[in-house]
Amino acid sequence: MKLFKNINFEKLKNGLNKSRENLVNKISEKISGKANLDENELEKLEEILISSDIGVPLTEKLIDEIKKKIVIHKERNITLIRNLLFTEMLKIFKNISTENFTSINSKPFIYLIIGVNGSGKTTTIGKLAYNYKTIGNKVMVVAADTFRAAANEQLEVWAKRVDVPIFKNDAKDPSSVVYDSLEIAKNENYDVVLIDTAGRLHTKKDLMDELSKINSVIGKVIPHAPKETLLVLDATSGQNAIIQAQEFNKIVNIDGLVITKLDGSAKGGIVLQISSEKKIPIKFIGVGEHHTDLQNFEAEQFIKAMFD
Repeated sequence: MKLFKNINFEKLKNGLNKSRENLVNKISEKISGKANLDENELEKLEEILISSDIGVPLTEKLIDEIKKKIVIHKERNITLIRNLLFTEMLKIFKNISTENFTSINSKPFIYLIIGVNGSGKTTTIGKLAYNYKTIGNKVMVVAADTFRAAANEQLEVWAKRVDVPIFKNDAKDPSSVVYDSLEIAKNENYDVVLIDTAGRLHTKKDLMDELSKINSVIGKVIPHAPKETLLVLDATSGQNAIIQAQEFNKIVNIDGLVITKLDGSAKGGIVLQISSEKKIPIKFIGVGEHHTDLQNFEAEQFIKAMFD
């Protein structure tokens, strides 16, 4: 399996325009020109951070760290605040691995994609398929959402758009669909298999049973198969994304997150809040509608794009 690296800083900046306006531009508007920042100005900064969906606990932590560090500076101006904020935000990701796997010798590599309806799950699969196919991998997408015909139709549209095969059948049991697809993937030497699952929160027991069966099937068909379970979260859903990560994490071991629709949200701070609270690696981010707009997540590039 060949690994793709898709980081386009200009696209990232454009995708984060609304978030940048809501965060950095507001800081410049409300604080810029102050020769010496006082407690009142720091309260304004706190309000801006919270409005960007960075969350109250993380905002308080960031403000506390800034207060500690500005005492050694005579000029507490906007440039200092921006630099300190940049540094402290970057520290959030310090102990969270955001790197994708460096080498995969076994194949097929299996992605199990989970998330609620409307999160951008199927679109993410299409974009991942495109990225992996473009660098020479043999890719299959699997329609294992047996609850919604519309989901399979959407996945089929994406499969045609990026020119990869889609596996689907009339089985009502998602694990049966997965079993049949993996037999083909194994026999026909596929590199990457992307499995779409039901995009709705059932009762926790139903979801646990379904995902448990799928994982069991994967283990039976391809023992020791390399795989990742990715949870897709919609950035525009704000605090609901935090709740979804919390609930899914109770049910299944999440290997990484995909944050979608950042280009449609003014609250890109949700990425910082999720990373701070959940400590789950963010693997990919969606910064546009085109199939090239799913990018590998790199913390420093992300923070730079928020500030530039």
